[in-house]
Amino acid sequence: MKIVLAEKVSPATLAILQKEPGWNCVTADKISGPEALHAELADADALIVRSAVQADAALLAAAPKLRIIGRAGVGVDNIDAAEATRRGIVVMNTPGANAVAVAEFTLGLMIAMARDIPRANATMHAGKWDKKSLQGSELRGKTLGIVGCGRIGLEVARRANAFGMTVLGYDPFVAPVIARENNVTLVPIDEIFSNSDFLSLHVGLTPQTEGMINQTSLAIMKKGVRIINCARGELIVDEALAEAVKSGKVAGAALDVFRHEPLHKSPTPSPYIGLDNVLLSPHIAGSTDEAQEAIGIQLANQVRDFLKLGVVQNAVNVASLSEEEYAELSPYIEMADRLGQLLGHATGTGTGNASLGQVEGISLTYNGRLAQLKTDLLRNAAIAGILHGADGVNRINAAAAAADRGIRVQEEKREFVPGGTGATLQLTIHWARKSSSSDQGQDRGEWTGLATVLHGSSPRLLSYDGIDIEAELTGALIIIRNQDVPGVIGRIGTLLGEAQLNIASFALGRRRAAATLPGAPQALAVIQLDTTAAPQALEKAVADLRRVPAITSVRVVDLPSL
Repeated sequence: MKIVLAEKVSPATLAILQKEPGWNCVTADKISGPEALHAELADADALIVRSAVQADAALLAAAPKLRIIGRAGVGVDNIDAAEATRRGIVVMNTPGANAVAVAEFTLGLMIAMARDIPRANATMHAGKWDKKSLQGSELRGKTLGIVGCGRIGLEVARRANAFGMTVLGYDPFVAPVIARENNVTLVPIDEIFSNSDFLSLHVGLTPQTEGMINQTSLAIMKKGVRIINCARGELIVDEALAEAVKSGKVAGAALDVFRHEPLHKSPTPSPYIGLDNVLLSPHIAGSTDEAQEAIGIQLANQVRDFLKLGVVQNAVNVASLSEEEYAELSPYIEMADRLGQLLGHATGTGTGNASLGQVEGISLTYNGRLAQLKTDLLRNAAIAGILHGADGVNRINAAAAAADRGIRVQEEKREFVPGGTGATLQLTIHWARKSSSSDQGQDRGEWTGLATVLHGSSPRLLSYDGIDIEAELTGALIIIRNQDVPGVIGRIGTLLGEAQLNIASFALGRRRAAATLPGAPQALAVIQLDTTAAPQALEKAVADLRRVPAITSVRVVDLPSL
């Protein structure tokens, strides 16, 4: 077995691989340049890189035996994952290895702001003994709001508990039991904003999280709140935060990440420069000796386990399948992801919806031909769709990500379904929420969808929450639940037309008459818009639709176009 370590790694990382009998490890100091690297890759089984080496199509063409590329870090921008997938090469990264480093840095920033340590240091170096103006506050007894309770968020929560803080959390993808074990009280996002003395962001960048700290969210925050961002710079509308700091609404901010990095290369001047109560650091939260060592060790273990046992961990591309298997399964993998995104929006991750509740379980039933295929990728694609927006979740690590969040996953296979189509996937999300802020009881429910692939490439919804309907799972969709009474369809068309939103397709369904539900029968409409709608126009149309008395719910789901 030959492993090429194209960039420098720690001695502990190298030792794990060298310990294996018969393994030949070629280190970076023995590779003199690109031509030498290509020569070493000619018979290599594994390649380990950091961020400098570009594992592009040309490099991969020089590595005909390569089975795995390991990235010592999270980002894989320097790896052509699509080309690697085409060549059957697994691409792995190392998420979470720096969680402790980021969590410690976050607490350090909180203490620095609470005790005004940077100004104390600056005044002392300037020859001033400015003790009276440097009286600070304690973390003890304060409320910390954590947006994003993944690995890093929970590490922050554990440390905050030790300081005697009350910890609130928002993350629709974390099960209540995991939160309780870490003394985190899960609440809606608006309660995080309105109740936090310190607010720390630990979510990935998605259409739902971009700009989440903005003029509107800042307006409902406590006066004197302090904000920490060690996640992604795009989570914050910089001008809005800077103005809130200047006005005194926000007592301080500590930012380690920025929309444009390095900061001095931003096309526009940063609004934070010159604000004494804004702490700035150059994206160093995860940069510790221990974190880099942990990343290397984790990657070495992953590469070893894959080469010896075939175990795939933290892969960022598709799992290994034969060309024939992948050709048959590929459209259903895409369908499962889209169905997951559709149902995931029902839990509150979609545009303009408050969180319905926490995801507790996911059930999948593979019907017909799908029950005879390898379904791991189908399962992971569906889970990744449901968890769309959860940091670092993809079609390879989705099942592990669900387990980490305490979400139960159940699967069932039915090869023969009387009267059914040839291959369908039934997906159900089980959710729970507190029945009220003062009540300890819980409401529970579920969302269910059934989908298939038509014409070999068209993912289609066949049923939604018990209502039969056929709709293509692509593009911008408006999903409307309404009472089945006259005039609703015409009113929908009128309001969308007034908003200049053109309808590409309009699918209708209603519950069968046998359903015994109180009130008027229930109907469902899935409307596909033919172009990306202007946000303001779409927002107005949704608001107008929600005011129609017979309409009970309106959701917008933006799926990738085919």
